[in-house]
Amino acid sequence: MTSPAARNQRRSAALFLAPFLLLFVATTIAPLAYSTWLSLFSERSSGLGFGGTERLFVGLGNYTKALGDSTFRGGFVTIVAYIAVYVPIMIGAALVISLLLDSGLAVARRFFQMALFLPHAVPGLIASLIWLYLYTPSLSPVAAWLGDSHGEANIASSSPLLSVVNIAAWQWIGYNVVIFYAALQAVPREVLEAARVDGASRVQQAFRIKTPLIMPAVIMATLFTIIGSVQLFTEPKILAPVSTTITNAWTPNLFAQDAAFSQNDYGLAAAASILIAAAAASMSFLVMRIASRRSAS
Repeated sequence: MTSPAARNQRRSAALFLAPFLLLFVATTIAPLAYSTWLSLFSERSSGLGFGGTERLFVGLGNYTKALGDSTFRGGFVTIVAYIAVYVPIMIGAALVISLLLDSGLAVARRFFQMALFLPHAVPGLIASLIWLYLYTPSLSPVAAWLGDSHGEANIASSSPLLSVVNIAAWQWIGYNVVIFYAALQAVPREVLEAARVDGASRVQQAFRIKTPLIMPAVIMATLFTIIGSVQLFTEPKILAPVSTTITNAWTPNLFAQDAAFSQNDYGLAAAASILIAAAAASMSFLVMRIASRRSAS
């Protein structure tokens, strides 16, 4: 029989968890359920467009339509290329910077932490607009420097993937630096002192002792970075007006947005969104399996 103290503890736990659960259901579960339901239907016009529209149950028809669209599949090719370039740069640079800040050679740690984190405080839309100006020919000093004297080099068109990677890395490296640096502060100092006594250099301490000890934080950051990469939308959407290579289906999210608001095909957009979520979940599962196998070996 449950004691009164245990019942009170359960009530208190439920009371504290209730706001989170309500928000989680309202902002995640309910939209996901509605999108799943919406993806099973399609609206079709009758009477040459004068008879209104009717909603028809198509089952998995929207999913097969999305998967059969070469532009939608091509968006995932872009995402794979983006992840292959962006994740190593993001995680590698953040790890090296955090190790430098944690080393005894670092000076003005607080200043550099704040300077690195400031770009993350800028909203993604504003950051993309800033770089849009820097990428625009005849306006940007960067484009003029990289191109000819007239500044005709269209960076967003010639290197769209690298342009997007640059914006995302500029905004998010500082965030991961904070995570890695906090994890490094929890590394036992006696372990580092023992390594120093054994003759380990600073580089050996950084990559053979500190890095393995903060690997859970590195895996977590990698996981979040991959999930965010699959949902890539803001940066290419802002750069599209000045780029001839970024189309309305350059990424899966752009494809879904175009299907919903340009083609008014909400069933197809919902199906594409569910497939994007499934891809993000699958990649997250793959990362966790690889990490668990490496930790077990």
